[in-house]
Parts: sequence; structure tokens; C-alpha cells
Amino acid sequence: MTRRYKAILVGNGTMGGRHRARFEMCGVEFVAVLDNQKDFDGIAERLNAGVLLAGGRTAGGLLADFAVIASPASTHYAYAKFFLERKIPVFVEKPLAIAGEEAQELVDLAAKNDTLLFVAQSECYNPIFLNFRKHFLAELNGRSGAHLDAGDMLIAGDKLPAGSVRLEFRREHHRSDRCRDVNVALDLLVHDLSLFLTLFRAEDVKVEWFKTGMKSDRDPADFDSAMLRLSLARGPHKGVIADFYVNRNSNCDVRTITVDFARIACPDGQGGIVPETSYTVSLARYTQEGEIEHVPDSLDNEHRFFLKLLAGACGEWGRRAAQNAADCVKIACAS
Repeated sequence: MTRRYKAILVGNGTMGGRHRARFEMCGVEFVAVLDNQKDFDGIAERLNAGVLLAGGRTAGGLLADFAVIASPASTHYAYAKFFLERKIPVFVEKPLAIAGEEAQELVDLAAKNDTLLFVAQSECYNPIFLNFRKHFLAELNGRSGAHLDAGDMLIAGDKLPAGSVRLEFRREHHRSDRCRDVNVALDLLVHDLSLFLTLFRAEDVKVEWFKTGMKSDRDPADFDSAMLRLSLARGPHKGVIADFYVNRNSNCDVRTITVDFARIACPDGQGGIVPETSYTVSLARYTQEGEIEHVPDSLDNEHRFFLKLLAGACGEWGRRAAQNAADCVKIACAS
């Protein structure tokens, strides 16, 4: 990176610290680190006191090329809106907001002001997932020329038409006090929804059902686990089913994607068969004790990509990624 960027950090907790450390490794200087509303109000006053110029410079002397928002999820909307209104690019932790309308408003505001909005859905940049995505889409598209054989019915115990595809996303971890200001869908489910929406178009998705499971031991009105089923109701891959299971009070750590392809007949006129296949990919690495080991490449990749977007590269891809994040919130909130 040839240019040395300056940034503001809002929220200096676990994720805020991780983002700060990685951006600093890329040469970014944090001119302000805000860890409470009083700190933010002080910076807001300085920003509002002067005329905002390119790069976030004000008459008060503050230079901020972008803002990193890693505060509690319930505050993301207000902080992101503040900076986007002032045309300061935003890097915000997931979820983008806690309501679908607010998430879409931020995406639209970023487009209106021609200002970068980036949501840190780091699993999308996990090299394990990127490799899975490449091979899964190749196999899926390779099967798209095959026709249905109505005599074959079986995918992982579900009675689905042959030629269908079923994915299962599982995300579980031990009890933590982090991210308790939002429900389990906005906390965990958005991770896997973001992966699903890099594979398929949001406009083709239909919510089949959503079920809550284990109640939270802290809040009787909340739940620590949930299940969701989506289907592709239209488009080139109509009929694909995706099941999601999340649990933030589990006795194990799991981040997996399972794929089941049914047996289908080939359109070769020779009675050929594309066989049934099933496999599971773990998105996490594990220590010898069986605990999840953080995959640093995921965060490193997303930070490097954000800086490329900030420099003006891959603009359309960046806009699609922001819309993906908003669509994740919409599905999570509609579930």
C-alpha cells in the first residue's frame, strides 16, 4: 500500500482490537479510538464544527480516510449513518444493522453519496470457503445440463426430487457474553447467510421456515439456537434447499457446510448417471484440544480487500458485497 491512510475506530473491544491491529500492520494510522458514547460525541462535535473536505478533513484539523465500527451491533446503524452522511467510508462489523430497513437505508445512502460501505463478514474471505465455493459451483453448474429422473428420490433422508441439491450450514460455539445485544439470528446466522448469498441470488430465495430452539439462560425472551430452511424458488438453480443450524450455547465448536447431490440421469442418450455425492467441509481449524483455532487469513483477506476498494478497485464487487450484507439482515429479521 503506497498511501498511508488515517482512520477512526469506534468500539475498542475484542473485534475492534483485532481490526485495529491488522489495519496498523497495513500502515493505517488511527487518529482517534472511541470506546464510549462520550468519546464519539467529542469526535462528532469536531467533525460538525468544520466544513468537511475530501478525505474527511475538517477545519478542526481531523483527517479520517475511513471509520471502523466495531461497537455493539445495536449501535452500528447510527454510527455508520453518521459517517456515510459525511461521505467518510465505513468498515463495519456484522451485522450491518439490526433491522432490514435500516440495513438497506445504509446501502442506499452509501450509493447516493458515492461512499464506500464495507461489512466485515470475514467468513466470505475465508480461504477454505473460497476454495469450497469454486469447486461447489463448478459441480453444480456441471450438473445443470442433466435432466431429472423422477424415479430417483433421496438426499440425506429428505424426499426431494432427483437433481435437487441440499446444503446444510452448521455454526455452534460455547457460551460467550459477547454479542448479547442481538438475537442468535443476527449474531450467528448472518455469517452463513452471507456465504449462501455469494453462491446464489437473494432475489431467488424463499424462507421456508424458521424455528427457535434452546432458550437463553440470560434472557427468557431470547433463544440461543435456531434452525432455518431456505429454498431457491426461481432462477437457474431453482429447487436447491439450504438448511441452517446455529447455537451460541453449545458444548462444541462447529463451523461446517455439508453438500448432498442427488443421483441424476445424464442427457447423453446412453442412460448415463451422475452419481449421488455427499461431503462436509469444515470452515475452521482446530487445536489439539479440539477448540476452534482462528483462521487469520480470513481477517487479513478482508482487510486487504477493503483497502483495495478504498483505493478505487473492484467498485462494483464492493457494492454487491454491501447489498449482500443488507440482504442477510433482511432474511435474519424475517425469519
